[in-house]
Amino acid sequence: MRKSNMTMFWSDIRDVICIATRSNEELLVGAPRVLVTGATGLLGRAVCREFHSAGWTVTGTGYRRARLRLLRCDLTDEDAVRGLLHEYKPDVIVHCAAERRPDVMERHTEAAVNLNVHATSTLAKEAATCGALFLYISTDYVFDGRNPPYGEDDSPNPLNVYGRSKLEGERETLRHCPGAVVLRVPVLFGEVESVTESVVTSLYLKVQEASEESCTLDHVLQRFPTDARDVAAVCRKLSERARQDPSIRGIFHFSGKEQMTKYEMAVAIAQAFNLPSGHLIPLTEQPAASALRPINSQLNCCRLELLNLSVEPRPFTSAIIDCLWPFTPDKRWRQTVFH
Repeated sequence: MRKSNMTMFWSDIRDVICIATRSNEELLVGAPRVLVTGATGLLGRAVCREFHSAGWTVTGTGYRRARLRLLRCDLTDEDAVRGLLHEYKPDVIVHCAAERRPDVMERHTEAAVNLNVHATSTLAKEAATCGALFLYISTDYVFDGRNPPYGEDDSPNPLNVYGRSKLEGERETLRHCPGAVVLRVPVLFGEVESVTESVVTSLYLKVQEASEESCTLDHVLQRFPTDARDVAAVCRKLSERARQDPSIRGIFHFSGKEQMTKYEMAVAIAQAFNLPSGHLIPLTEQPAASALRPINSQLNCCRLELLNLSVEPRPFTSAIIDCLWPFTPDKRWRQTVFH
């Protein structure tokens, strides 16, 4: 599918999202209100769709990528954040906005910390002031990966600036808003707008290099790729329960169940699309990078499961097909495979 067609495809999907504005708020009188930060991103889009399909009034915010039906807001501007919450009066805030690229954070620490820590602190304070439930998205990178799996009460020990910033965001969240929910998740993929939007879907480009030279991929770092749609469903379930039960607070974990290296993900993608994988070579030494990564930061998700607030993660193969088929060269591919 050519880029223009692919863009039109996801534009159609976004039209279905119908993120709430003042015009359709009137149609949802009495519906609970959710404010989603980072609504232009992979997880933010999924969260908006999930809440809207469940009958919530959804307000999404963005900044550099803000577009039609999204509010442009600089989350590092305290006055702007305060004004936003005063005007829209959300019942729930799902804070998805973050700088999530570890190597970028090593080079541009100050700007990233402003978003991951200071903006989070402001949102948590204002959520507490206006009585909104605050749900903060965090990461498995708060752990060092030396002794998995990690429970919610295990001691964090982040290895890089990204992990440290998200851990500090957690602490600011719970310091200023004790009734908040922190949801730690691992590497995400989902309905991407471009193949490179997720480190998982970007492996499709490596798979397509079969006619070129061999391609080495990390086969050391263990990951648990997780579909953003499943995370969004957990966010909704947590929000609905927490609004009724104040004991639903603190830290929760959610993760896909399949343990895979980048090499194994790429091979699985190749198999899912009936593509060759012989050119993919496993690299068994830890790859050089600006930011250290944990070798295995597997999350124990029993707290969500015991409270019946989890969802069964989508199998990787079927989920990756859902996410990548719009980018396949043959527009008829999905119909050919599934019908």
